[in-house]
Amino acid sequence: MSEAGNQESSLLGRISELVTEERDLREQNEHRLTPEERRRMRRLERELDQCWDLLRQRRAREEFGDDPDAVHVRPADEVEGYRQ
Repeated sequence: MSEAGNQESSLLGRISELVTEERDLREQNEHRLTPEERRRMRRLERELDQCWDLLRQRRAREEFGDDPDAVHVRPADEVEGYRQ
């Protein structure tokens, strides 16, 4: 597998881990979460947004023949402002 493929696999693995943790927290019912768990949920959501953005950046660069390793993680406040 190419280096770009390894990077994408690692990124997808991280996304999967974050989604699993987020799902586990959500299954506890939002009103039952401790303040720390609610803070963790917000951090998970921000990190997931950043991971998905990074994956989209990598795929776009690769599609157009650019180096996918040249992308960088954008700040959470920038990524969260995007429209879906």
